[in-house]
Amino acid sequence: MPSGIDLVIFDCDGVLIDSEVISARMLVAELARRDVHITMDYVAHHFLGRSYPVVLQQIRLEFGVDLPPEFEIAYRANLLKAFETELRPISGVRRAIEQLRTDYCLATSSSPPRLARSLEITGLTDLFEGRATTASEVEHGKPAPDLFLLVAERRGVAPDRCLVIEDSENGIKAGLAAGMRVWRFTGGAHLTALADAENAAAGAARTFSSFEDFFRIEPDLQLAAT
Repeated sequence: MPSGIDLVIFDCDGVLIDSEVISARMLVAELARRDVHITMDYVAHHFLGRSYPVVLQQIRLEFGVDLPPEFEIAYRANLLKAFETELRPISGVRRAIEQLRTDYCLATSSSPPRLARSLEITGLTDLFEGRATTASEVEHGKPAPDLFLLVAERRGVAPDRCLVIEDSENGIKAGLAAGMRVWRFTGGAHLTALADAENAAAGAARTFSSFEDFFRIEPDLQLAAT
C-alpha cells in the first residue's frame, strides 16, 4: 500500500458505536446506589478506554470501596438494557469499513458478551466476524500496548504498518506504545466538546470527527471506484 498501512485497528466504544455517554451515565448511577459519587468528567478521565477490572481498582484506591460481584451483574444488566433502546452505530462507519483496501480488525476493552451484543444491536456483527479481540485476552489492558500488539501478531502485520483509530486518551497511549500510527476520532457524543479543542489530538497524529473525512485524510486506504 502506498500509505504504508496494512492493517486498520478500530476501537469499538466511541469509534464504531456511540456508547460511551450511555456507559458513563449508567456507571455513575449504579455507583451512587453504593454511596460512591462521581461525575461524568471523572468517568471520562479515569475510565474511558479502560477495562472493568481497572474500574474496580480505581474505586478501591480512591474511595476505599470494594465493589461486590453483584455490582458488576447489576451494572452490566442495566447497561445492556439501555443499549437495547439507545445504542446506535457511529454515522458513516459501515460505509468507511466496506470501502477499505486494507485488512482491518477490532480491539476493545469491552467484555466479550458486551461486545457481541453491541455489534448485534448496531448491525455491525457481520463486519467483525473473526476480526475482534478483547482486553480479556491480554494481561495488561490499555494504556499498555499488549492488546494492539496481540492483534497485529494475529493479523500478521508489523506494528509500524498498523493504523489505530481510537477515541480515548488511554487507547491513544496504547497505540503509540505499540509503535503504531494513531488517529483520534472525536465524533462520539461524549467527545463533541473536544472537536475544536487545542489538545483534542492527545498525542495522536491526526484527529477527525466524521467518517466522511476518513478517506480525505488518507485516500490510499480507499478502494478504487468501480
